[in-house]
Amino acid sequence: MERLPGFRDFYPEPLPHSDLWSAEARRHIFDRWRETSRRYGFREYDGPPLEPLELYTLKSGEEIVGQLYNFVDKGGRPVSLRPEMTPTLARMIAAHERSYKKPVKWFAIPQLFRYERQQQGRLREHFQFNADLIGESGPAADAELAALLIDSLRAFGLTAEDFTVRLSSRNAWQDFFRQRCSNPEHESPFYQAIDKLERESPEESRAKLADAGLSLDEVNRFIAEGKPTAELEAIVKNLRARGLGDFVRIDYHVIRGLAYYTGVVFEAFDKKGDFRAIAGGGRYDNLINLISAGKVDLPALGFGMGDVVLLELLKARGLLPPFDSQIDAYCLIEEETLREASLNLVQSLREKGYAVEYPLTPAKSDKQFKRARELKARYTVKLDASAPGGPKLKLKNLSTREEKTLPVDEELHLDIA
Repeated sequence: MERLPGFRDFYPEPLPHSDLWSAEARRHIFDRWRETSRRYGFREYDGPPLEPLELYTLKSGEEIVGQLYNFVDKGGRPVSLRPEMTPTLARMIAAHERSYKKPVKWFAIPQLFRYERQQQGRLREHFQFNADLIGESGPAADAELAALLIDSLRAFGLTAEDFTVRLSSRNAWQDFFRQRCSNPEHESPFYQAIDKLERESPEESRAKLADAGLSLDEVNRFIAEGKPTAELEAIVKNLRARGLGDFVRIDYHVIRGLAYYTGVVFEAFDKKGDFRAIAGGGRYDNLINLISAGKVDLPALGFGMGDVVLLELLKARGLLPPFDSQIDAYCLIEEETLREASLNLVQSLREKGYAVEYPLTPAKSDKQFKRARELKARYTVKLDASAPGGPKLKLKNLSTREEKTLPVDEELHLDIA
């Protein structure tokens, strides 16, 4: 029986072979995401992996259904595995926003599902770091979220030599379009054409823009000029004050294809250009109003960072730590008459917070010691009933080979720094 295409198994280290996914690497990524969010005052939330299908069609239209794992449940309800987290967040905020002081700063690490063609950096499921700031419309909020994105990547050892955050503005592109085209029906296709400029040939882009009565040459001139709007200038100034100015630049190639973005948008890219976008996001000031049918109207912005591209980048830069066993001590049981007393010792050490292993069944001493070495235990500990003066505790540091003999009733502390 094999797993489904586009889905992953996560194995403990050491991995049987290099193309498998590491559970320890996933935990490492989640830990850094959570710790950086905590330092920025973001609180963790979560929602169900199954939502009403309407939650996604309301936001993105019926065309999104082809990308979803959707079905009719046993209650006759059209439902879908969540392809993204923002609609769930909007639904939750709309239901209980009065219970939280503004601005609301929340993050989540959901597993998301999309039925789409697999390619480098994109599977049919992934975990994603979502961070959102709700209830604040000024550029300081945009800068705060961009700083969180930058520091989330710096937490893995990435520097300004490794990645850049490209800032752009839907408002600037909206002004560009409306000064040149009076037909609002062409606006959405125009945004989609701009979003694909770097992925499609100039001929394809030229044809799409011509359909809206626009010229690729004037689009390219606008991008090359890169004149920042007032809101973008404020964000860059804010980030420079934090010492993060080297991580950002204005780049109007970024527009974000999703129609619900309303203002500042941004994406993080590796500078070598080896991977697809590491993260992306922006303002979506109308979404909560839409999801709540007009009952709640709050400005909002957020970003998402998937684990697949990030893990590929960290591997390429050699920034994943070794994921060795975390066993602090292996309790040797060389005499079965001492098993009950040894179990008491194991329990005592575990209650102090140490990671402790021991042989579940009788085994020869050399086999037990070999197991301790396989687990890369820092210490072995054992009870010795034959010691002069009565039973003693014997502790051995497997790195230094230093051995100590201690009274059985002495409080045992392991140096695991």
